[in-house]
Parts: sequence; C-alpha cells; structure tokens
Amino acid sequence: MRQLLRQKVIGICDVRIARRGDGAGLSFYASFANRNDDPELLMEATTWWIRTYKLDHFCKAAKMRQMLLDHA
Repeated sequence: MRQLLRQKVIGICDVRIARRGDGAGLSFYASFANRNDDPELLMEATTWWIRTYKLDHFCKAAKMRQMLLDHA
C-alpha cells in the first residue's frame, strides 16, 4: 500500500478512535469520496483490505491502525 493511502487511513482511524473510542468501526470505503474519483487507489485499498488480509467490510479502527503501522 502506498504511503499516501496508508497515512490517509491512519488519519481516519485516529479521528474515529478519538470520536468513538477503541470500539469504533471502519469500512475500507471510509477513505474515499462517494464518487469514484481515483479508481486505482480504491482498487489498491480493496486489494490490501480484502484479498491480502481477508478482512470483513467493517473492522475495528484500532486494529486497522495497528496493522498499518506494523506493515509500514
């Protein structure tokens, strides 16, 4: 996963955790606008999230944040 996407998702995780606590959930779509303005980046996130790590559509933001930090 490219660094730009990694930083973006970590930032979203930080906001979700700050607002809702460690139990906050996160969807891989959370990093993208409602319209598909960057299909290659979306496919990269999808591949990482679903194919590589076989995560559910929603995952705990704290878990996702830690995974991104561990696999930097």
